[in-house]
Amino acid sequence: MSLSIRSAESRGHENHGWLDSFHSFSFAQYYDPKRMGFGPLRVINEDRVKPGAGFGTHGHSDMEIISYVLEGALEHKDSLGTGSVIRPGDVQRMSAGSGIRHSEFNHSKTEPVHFLQIWIIPENKGLKPGYEQRTFGLEEKRGKLRLIGSRNGRDGSVTIHRDVDLYASVLSSDQTVTHELSAGRGGWLQVARGSVIFNDKSLKAGDGVAIDTPGGLRIEGTQEAEVLLFDIAL
Repeated sequence: MSLSIRSAESRGHENHGWLDSFHSFSFAQYYDPKRMGFGPLRVINEDRVKPGAGFGTHGHSDMEIISYVLEGALEHKDSLGTGSVIRPGDVQRMSAGSGIRHSEFNHSKTEPVHFLQIWIIPENKGLKPGYEQRTFGLEEKRGKLRLIGSRNGRDGSVTIHRDVDLYASVLSSDQTVTHELSAGRGGWLQVARGSVIFNDKSLKAGDGVAIDTPGGLRIEGTQEAEVLLFDIAL
C-alpha cells in the first residue's frame, strides 16, 4: 500500500489576526503545484477564528463545502435563507452549485471557534444550490468509523454530490478501527486532534495521509483522538 504523509508542519499557513488558518492543499495566497488536492478532495483548511470575527458575505460556485466544528460554535447565513449555528458533533454541507453567497462567523463573543472546512469538487457543474446539516453524537463516533457524508446520504449522513464516503471517529488509547479500500478507490486520513498510529505510522493533530492504492487500513488511538477518513473513487 502506498502512503504519503502530509505533516502538520508542512502545511500552508496564514495568520490574519482574527483568523489563523492551516492549508493541507493550495488555497488563497498559499500555492504549491504539487499540493492541489487529492482526487476530487480540493481543500482541507484548519481554521481558528477569534470571538466575534468571521468571514463576511462572499460567493462560491461548483463546490461541495463541508464544515466540521471541533471547538466552539460557527454561525452560518446564506442566500438560500438558511441561518444556523453549528457546534461539535454537527456536520454542515453546502452545495454551492450554480452559485451561492454566505457568511460564517464565530457565534461567541468570548470563545474562539476551531473547525475544519473541506471542499470537494462535485461530479457535475451547475447543480442547484443546497444546504444540509446533521448531528452525530460522541457515542456514535466513539471507537467506530461513523459515516457522516456519502453520495447517497445513506445511514443518516449528509449527501455529497460526488462518490466520496466521509467517516469520523473518536478514539481513546485503547481503541482501534479498521477500514478496507476497494479497487479503484483511494483515501485521505486527517487527524483533527490527538494522536494515532495509522498502519504503523505515528501521526499527530494536523497530519494528513494520502492513500492511493486499495487495501486494509488500521487506525489506533494513542491518546484521545479525532480523525476524518475519506474513501474516494479515483
